[in-house]
Amino acid sequence: MTRLSIPGAVGALALLAVAVPAGVSFAGTDREPAESRPAQAGAAQADTTAAGASPKVPKSLAPPAGNVLHAVLKARGVQVYACREGAWSLLEPAASLTGVTLHPVKKVTALHFRGPSWQSDQDGSLVEGSPEGVLREPSDHPDSIPQLRITARTTRGDGVFGKVTYIQRLDTVGGVAPAGACAANATTAVPYRAVYRFFTAKG
Repeated sequence: MTRLSIPGAVGALALLAVAVPAGVSFAGTDREPAESRPAQAGAAQADTTAAGASPKVPKSLAPPAGNVLHAVLKARGVQVYACREGAWSLLEPAASLTGVTLHPVKKVTALHFRGPSWQSDQDGSLVEGSPEGVLREPSDHPDSIPQLRITARTTRGDGVFGKVTYIQRLDTVGGVAPAGACAANATTAVPYRAVYRFFTAKG
């Protein structure tokens, strides 16, 4: 497997150069799943994993061979639910994303909304995921929406999302629908956050 990572010093300088906002950390998000790396990393790797710096990627959510990591963005937003027949049903996500592309390293921002779709607010490019064949794994955080692997259905433009093939939603926190019954026509928004990783076909 080809290992995709930004060398430490270069990566740090690059992230400073694109002025990623304070408090937004991407440490470890461009690495292989922890379970697929050799055990030789030792105590340092264990400390990093324990600190939560590198989200764990379930093997089942890995994209097929021939797809490479293109961009990593962190999302904050809400999962919007509508009341249908007395129960809450997902209507749409609404989130803002901030992160970086890897080759070249540059800051990117985007919006996430119904589709599910992700659109760059810098270059207008868009990727829409297919509702079919979505793979799911439980979140490592209690009472949180699942982690996902989504296949891109359509793309638009030549920008950051123009050639995306797969999307991972990882390290999810929150976003679960309220428990219990609801009143007809009601809607509610539940805060959540996640890491989204976007893949493209290896050129």
